[in-house]
Amino acid sequence: MDDASPPNTEQIVFGPFCLVPHKRLLTRNGVPLDVGGRAFDLLLALARRPGRVLSKRELLKEVWPDVVVEEGSLRFHMTSLRRLLGDGVEGARYIATQVGVGYAFVAPVQLQQPVAGALPAVAGTTPAAASAVGRLPSRPRLIGREADVEQVAQRLERPLLFTIVGAGGVGKTSLAVEIGHRLEHAVYERARFVDLAQVEDAALVPFALAAVLGVPVQAEDPLAVVMAYLQSRSQLLILDNCEHVVATVSDIAERLREGAPGTALLATSREPLRARDEQVYWLHPLALPPDDEHLSDDQLLSSPAVRLFLERAASGNASLAVGSNDMRLIADMCRRLDGMALPIELAAVRAATHGLSATHALLGERFSLGWSGRRTALPRQQTLRAMLDWSYGLMSPTDCLVFDRLAAFVGPFSLEAATTVVADTEIDATTAAATLDQLAVKGLVAVDTGGTDDIYRLLEMTRAYAKERLALSGETQARLVQQRHAAFYLRVLEQLGETPDEVFERSARLGRQLGNVRAALEWSFGPQGDPGLALPLAAAAAPLFLHNSLLAECRIWCARAAELLELGYFGTATEQELQAALGFVLMFTRGNSAAAEAALLRAMDIAQARNDQWAQLRLLGLLQIFYERIGDFASSQAWAERAIAIGEAIAEPEAVGVAASLAGVSHHLLGDQPLARQELEKALDLSAPSRRSRTLHYGFDHRNRTGLALARTLWLQGHPDQARHWADRVEAEAVALDHPVTHCIALVWTLGIYIWLGDLEQAKRSLDTFTRVAHTNLLGPYMAAAVGMRGAIAVREGCADEAVRWLEESLARLHGMRYELLTTSFELALADGLIQQGRHRQARNLVERTIGHCRSSGDAFALPELLRVKAAAHKGLGENDAQTQALQESLALARRQGARAWELRTNMDLAQQSFEQGDLRQATALLDECDARWGPEGRDSADLRQLETLRQELGAV
Repeated sequence: MDDASPPNTEQIVFGPFCLVPHKRLLTRNGVPLDVGGRAFDLLLALARRPGRVLSKRELLKEVWPDVVVEEGSLRFHMTSLRRLLGDGVEGARYIATQVGVGYAFVAPVQLQQPVAGALPAVAGTTPAAASAVGRLPSRPRLIGREADVEQVAQRLERPLLFTIVGAGGVGKTSLAVEIGHRLEHAVYERARFVDLAQVEDAALVPFALAAVLGVPVQAEDPLAVVMAYLQSRSQLLILDNCEHVVATVSDIAERLREGAPGTALLATSREPLRARDEQVYWLHPLALPPDDEHLSDDQLLSSPAVRLFLERAASGNASLAVGSNDMRLIADMCRRLDGMALPIELAAVRAATHGLSATHALLGERFSLGWSGRRTALPRQQTLRAMLDWSYGLMSPTDCLVFDRLAAFVGPFSLEAATTVVADTEIDATTAAATLDQLAVKGLVAVDTGGTDDIYRLLEMTRAYAKERLALSGETQARLVQQRHAAFYLRVLEQLGETPDEVFERSARLGRQLGNVRAALEWSFGPQGDPGLALPLAAAAAPLFLHNSLLAECRIWCARAAELLELGYFGTATEQELQAALGFVLMFTRGNSAAAEAALLRAMDIAQARNDQWAQLRLLGLLQIFYERIGDFASSQAWAERAIAIGEAIAEPEAVGVAASLAGVSHHLLGDQPLARQELEKALDLSAPSRRSRTLHYGFDHRNRTGLALARTLWLQGHPDQARHWADRVEAEAVALDHPVTHCIALVWTLGIYIWLGDLEQAKRSLDTFTRVAHTNLLGPYMAAAVGMRGAIAVREGCADEAVRWLEESLARLHGMRYELLTTSFELALADGLIQQGRHRQARNLVERTIGHCRSSGDAFALPELLRVKAAAHKGLGENDAQTQALQESLALARRQGARAWELRTNMDLAQQSFEQGDLRQATALLDECDARWGPEGRDSADLRQLETLRQELGAV
């Protein structure tokens, strides 16, 4: 009874899982799980005999009936199976170990008949999960690599640097992909595939890593961003085709192992990385049959190399008949190809169409005995060239022509791309398409049926060979091919669309084409390139780079293109987009530099000359925030006022709303809180919900920034509860946008609100998030601001010594970056800290300098508070008249600005002064007036708690 198997149509149900033997399917809550073949067989063997202890020998015999394996393989698969089931998590128990004996399935099991026609439910995927960039390629069908898979997978059960080394075409990539599928979810949270064959410039390897991980790079050191992202994660990174960038990958691997110890690195290369702590696995050719003419067909079939040949040949020709003599020809070809997987597959594909005898004869003519994959005879590159020479010799002149020209592509390409680049007066587009299909059939062009148009791809070693052949066709011919390639991708990029949503959607689909876009740019800007294509290509590629958060790379190409403007692009739409992108990326990667300012101003001039009102509005937003960041608030307001005029001219809700947002932020910082609130509420009424497409189009999220300014304005006007509501809401929206810069902007403004409210615990939590996001993305100004925020919180806690040190450090760094937006607030906190230390003269001098700067720059919103703190410094110095004058000036200015929060603080200081001068009645009257005017809102805020405390103290006198 124990060994009886359920009928084929039955399902084995336990907990949330359902095991369907006849479909070899395992689901959790109706969702199919990716379970390896051996692990599935183990689970089936155990679940069919619930409660019974199966010995290790029994399991090995049932799961590996025809293979001799060690117990280590059984332990490995059992560990993977338990992880997949969540065995031991929250008390769940499925498989028990009988020490020294075997294993038993201990969960309750039910046998059920499936509902007719029912299919397992498929869970929806997130955008990140659905992304093609970085996902594992389709799982290969490996032949003869079982032992290799077991050994590598077992070694990678713990994170380390592991390199699969072997000759080109031996099967390194296929083995690595299988390992990735085997270990993903079972051992690591996620496995990501980095195809370095698409990266020709070693300097771009870190950007490729960031792209497959989906990590935005807005800093100079993308590797540091990647390290910060991986630091607390358990992931497997497969770095494929490292040989052409081996030195760079070696350095990166060492840094990643130090900075992200939970990440496993599996590299494939034709030579070891020679990195510290690297473990190398030499992948040898497939096992070959002995050179013995008396071997039977079954004995020949025991060779993995022969089985691979037969399977690939049968795939190419299902009717191919193979007799005993043919088996010997196949065995001989496999031996002479030294068991190398890719040459065997090429020979098999050719044999499927040209016959085994003809293929064997040609093989004998073109391959010498000195070749056969032995590195002692010839270098590996020569071996690969010889193998491809043979394949090339099998092709027709038309095949050769198309194959050579496909060398222009880096990464996947579409049929349209191929025919456009290949076709000319020698070959028409129809013939080019048919020939491409033939090359794919012959295995010289890889085909990916993943559902996109970009289904074709040359293998890395095949493309290197094709490049050599293209070069032999002559410099003129090669230049024309590369020119058509660059022109094609220029047309593709020029069709990204007109609206932000169109650009966003089409840029997302072009993510796999970054390799081709980079190749087109590198050629266009190169010595044999075409400057006439280079500049418009860089301008058209900017949205694609920005979509993928490759700001530093975008800056490089835009800066190079700007040097070519004299070629006839001055004043054109192309220059406008180029300068706008350059100014934006310079501002966020190099700081608020003169070069960024010049680029933005030039783009604005062109947009005005062309009467492009939407472009003007976008640039006015960038200019307003640029001058705000450098502390020139009067100029910032001037740009906002120009945006109002443009918005009214466009007369569409979005345009009017964007302009109102810019004006509202400016009025808030200039100290006119009633007008700021009016404009900000207008902007929110007119704006649509935040979308990433709009964020990328404008460079930042206008709605999010509007909500932040409104929250601050509401607090200043005496509405702390409403301010908290907006701060919480806007911060949550910023998180949902998944845009690090927007998130940091939100946090740096909401942090100030929490400090004003006196909610220091929430401020500390937000500071932790702010610090993490800033450091993860290497956003320098925000990293410096995090130190200042820590100091501002410490001042409110009364820890002046540490606070002063942190604030002084932060201010020095921010001044050096020309990032002045936060310096007034930090200087206020620093003066407070100096007063706590009894350093009143230094505090007074600091505040006076800050007041002078604010009056000259227009940064007026904090002037009432600066005057109040100045009064506190005067008090400490015994300068009573100066104290009174500063408090009266603070009070008058707070009332003019409509800043009731500042007014409350100043009135409390005036009441304290009156009490200390013996005028209890005046002090009590001031406090009572404040209490009566304030109303019920915000009674739990720090300032109102202080007001109540003062009233109680004076009432007790």
